[in-house]
Parts: sequence; C-alpha cells; structure tokens
Amino acid sequence: QVQLIESGGGKVQAGNSLRLSCTASGGTVSSIAMGWFRQAPGKEREFVAAASGSCATTVYADSVKGRFTISKNNAEKMLHLQMDSLKPEDTAVYYCAGGVTTTVELRRGVSIPAWGKGTLVTVSS
Repeated sequence: QVQLIESGGGKVQAGNSLRLSCTASGGTVSSIAMGWFRQAPGKEREFVAAASGSCATTVYADSVKGRFTISKNNAEKMLHLQMDSLKPEDTAVYYCAGGVTTTVELRRGVSIPAWGKGTLVTVSS
C-alpha cells in the first residue's frame, strides 16, 4: 500500500507561483496513476490534475489548464504540481492521490486507495 505525503503549500499573492510535491513510500509508483485534488472551504473536493504511470498522459481540470503543470518522477517516487498565475479561487487544501491504474479512474475520484493528508494553499488578491 502506497503512503503519500504532500509538501510545498503556503501563502502567496495572486499572480505568483507555488510548487507542490508529493512523496510516496511503501510501494512502486511507476505503474499507477497519481494526481491532485483540492477542496476549498465550504466546497466539495474537486479534481485538479493527474499523470499516468509513466507520465506519458496528463490531464487537467479546465480551471487550471495552461496554469498548472503536473510531473512525476518514478525513480524518486515523487509527484509535483507547478502552479503558476495563481488566483484567489485556487485557495484550497490540496491532496495527493494515487493507486489506480489510469488517469480516467483517478479523475473520477472514486475508490482511490491512497491519499495524503493535504497541504494548504492560500492565494490573496
């Protein structure tokens, strides 16, 4: 069973950048899809981005497309989310998730076996 730990959250002003990282332990990540979800105060959790096992396939929510970039380093067992041009509406707790086979499955957000505890991103205007 893979365990996930996020890092890199913080407070930034709108227009700036942050890079989130997710460190995996307890299993191999090269054959599983991994990704990011977020939950803003008072809102439901939503999909942000996902990468396939080899990172050959990446998918993004429309709200972050062109601003966020997901990357995966299987040798180091790490997943990253580069967030540029941040907006106040990006404020949320960001969760790393993984353990399913495809990005389609991960995007659905259902029956994902591994979740991190989350890291808070706050974007001020």
